[in-house]
Amino acid sequence: MIVISGPSGAGKDTVIEHMKQRELPFYFVVTATTRPPRPNEVHGVDYFFFSKDEFAGMIERGELMEYALVYKDYKGVPKEQVRRALASNQDVVMRLDVQGAATVRKLAPEAVLIFLTTSSEEELITRLEARMTESPEGLKLRIATARSEMGRLAEFDYVVVNAQNQLDETVDTILAIIKAEHHRVLPRMVNL
Repeated sequence: MIVISGPSGAGKDTVIEHMKQRELPFYFVVTATTRPPRPNEVHGVDYFFFSKDEFAGMIERGELMEYALVYKDYKGVPKEQVRRALASNQDVVMRLDVQGAATVRKLAPEAVLIFLTTSSEEELITRLEARMTESPEGLKLRIATARSEMGRLAEFDYVVVNAQNQLDETVDTILAIIKAEHHRVLPRMVNL
């Protein structure tokens, strides 16, 4: 189980999408969320989009591996898809925020946690501003949260810098980490 995490603006979605385009033999977990879809996002592909009531029902039924309130909306990982992928002996790749990665670490200590970041805080802020998806207050919250998340780097196994215009190199580094993990003398075994 590979968790790709890091602050908002580090490029987690872009990196995951690039990994998918390379047709790598991984199972990419789809996260559930209560936030509305952004333009061009597809239910069941980019995220599972649910109302807050639907999401609350999933929590009550214990259907989520982890969930958290993130920027006024809930996000979580449905358990069943992860169990199915692990049972088929596929590497499972999930994209989580830092808070979600910490929860997965508790549930599955053998998961490989990769912290994705930018070359500098300035680059991170520039990326967040360029999105133009936030109100000024929302942008300030994301920047403050990103600064806080950077302080949690020590909770991860690896750090990968996703520098501007270096997407192929970023994905190659992540693939090298996964390949190295497959060559461990004592493999990491995740049980859920």
